[in-house]
Amino acid sequence: MSRRWMHNPNGCADEYLDGIEDFIEFARRYNPGATRIRCPCRRCNNKLWETIENVGFHLVRNGMIEAYNIWNLHGEQLDNASSSNATRVDNVEPIVDPNEQVMDIINDVFPFALTNINQEGEYDVSTPMDSAEFEQYEQLLKKANQELYPGCESFFILTVIVELMHGKIKYRMSNLCFDYFLGVFKRLLSTDNCLPKDHRHAQKVLNGIRLGYEKINACKNNCMLFYKEYETLDTCHICKESRFKMTSHNRTTKIPQKVTRYLPLKPRLQRLYMSTRTATDMRWHKKKWVDDDVMRHPADGEAWKEFDLTFLEFVADP
Repeated sequence: MSRRWMHNPNGCADEYLDGIEDFIEFARRYNPGATRIRCPCRRCNNKLWETIENVGFHLVRNGMIEAYNIWNLHGEQLDNASSSNATRVDNVEPIVDPNEQVMDIINDVFPFALTNINQEGEYDVSTPMDSAEFEQYEQLLKKANQELYPGCESFFILTVIVELMHGKIKYRMSNLCFDYFLGVFKRLLSTDNCLPKDHRHAQKVLNGIRLGYEKINACKNNCMLFYKEYETLDTCHICKESRFKMTSHNRTTKIPQKVTRYLPLKPRLQRLYMSTRTATDMRWHKKKWVDDDVMRHPADGEAWKEFDLTFLEFVADP
């Protein structure tokens, strides 16, 4: 079976799409009854298991690993002669320093804090931040360089908080459960450790990263949100249920019956375009589909260009 199609840079070419169909048929034949197989796209790199349908989609979107000429991970047998010459697929996860990852996050959030040297050897200073932003940047930088406890060279306090919060979200840990284990860790460490005592204090440290959420009061019976034109209402205009809980008359703050948390889309799109790790991936459609569409229909080039500029203006708008 010819596998020349794997090296075709045009992911929409008939040869490439036919090759993907041949691979899917091969995988079904040599893995009867399997619901998931290794995905050999460039992003999954045979490390992740996906459904056969998703594997086909990934191969169209991301392309096939060009070095995967012998499909031994999908049932193809290797003889002694070919196994010695077969190109191996590296399945080892790259070792990434978590402290460096946290510094990358800070640099992505505050790109204006960095200075670059231009071709003339002079410092090219970007648009300066205001005092509040610079204070946030300094606080995060201080936490990123502060040891978890004196003498700890492996982890800094900001790295630990990011790792713990990531685990909390990934495994759906409640705030009470998170507070309990955070207290256990704090007691296990030396008494002069800098670990926050609960979730609220950990969240305060991460506020400078600026990927938070908005709290919107909701009806107890899920009828409506007290939002925009309904923001000033005290009762649901559908079921007439009170917006707030019954509390003491001496209490100055009102407690809502139910609160929904809204994750704004725009700052997350901005972060994906700002990050050096994801900015290229955010433009994959430009390489895979747009260029091919322009090749087939040159008149569409201006339309795609106008769409690209409009979308980037939307993302860039603060």
